[in-house]
Amino acid sequence: MQTRFLGQADYAPTLQAMQQFTAQRSAQTPDELWICEHAATFTQGIAGLPSHLLHTGDIPVVQTNRGGQVTYHGPGQVVAYPLIDLQRAGYFVKEYVFRIEEAVIRTLAAFGVTGHRVAGAPGIYVRLDDPFSHAMLAQRPVQRDAGSPAPEPVFEGLGKIAALGIKISRHCSYHGVALNVKMDLEPYHRINPCGYAGLQTVDLSTIGVNADWEDVAKTLAQELSARLAPAGSA
Repeated sequence: MQTRFLGQADYAPTLQAMQQFTAQRSAQTPDELWICEHAATFTQGIAGLPSHLLHTGDIPVVQTNRGGQVTYHGPGQVVAYPLIDLQRAGYFVKEYVFRIEEAVIRTLAAFGVTGHRVAGAPGIYVRLDDPFSHAMLAQRPVQRDAGSPAPEPVFEGLGKIAALGIKISRHCSYHGVALNVKMDLEPYHRINPCGYAGLQTVDLSTIGVNADWEDVAKTLAQELSARLAPAGSA
């Protein structure tokens, strides 16, 4: 998989480029991973509710075709867009999401932070009282009976540090994951992040980790490349 570091890239043209790449690719097209940073932008998922946009002010809102609700992109955030042929890679969407989350967890671990999954809420979270604790969360995903409803996520004591939203077209993925490094977090107060009122959003800086954007971007790119390898090779 080829990794392309795009630097600072406007959101709308990047989305258009992803869509064009996906529409034009063939069964032989190599997978790519795009890493970039966006200017301040709110993006709304395909089923996003306007009620989750509280007071967006001067920050533009872009309607997208990814899953999920509203989120924020801005300077100081590493955004990763894996463009993967999942059929060729040999795994389904749930495993694809798991692999992306695992790459984020391993990236955070490289900077001493323990990332967690929360049942029913895609993305990665950290403990606000001790981001370096390895203790498992009570609200972590666990095996449940077939047909049983997904649990209501519980965010008490947690901050979201990485948001995930994907689109699958013709078995191929685009959109991806955003990991917060050192941002102005105020815009998150203008929305219900990912559709959850009161969900606290954090970055590495606010939990006491001083990391360079470039270092986090390279680490995340390496982890994604390893985790998103074809089934049986990761």
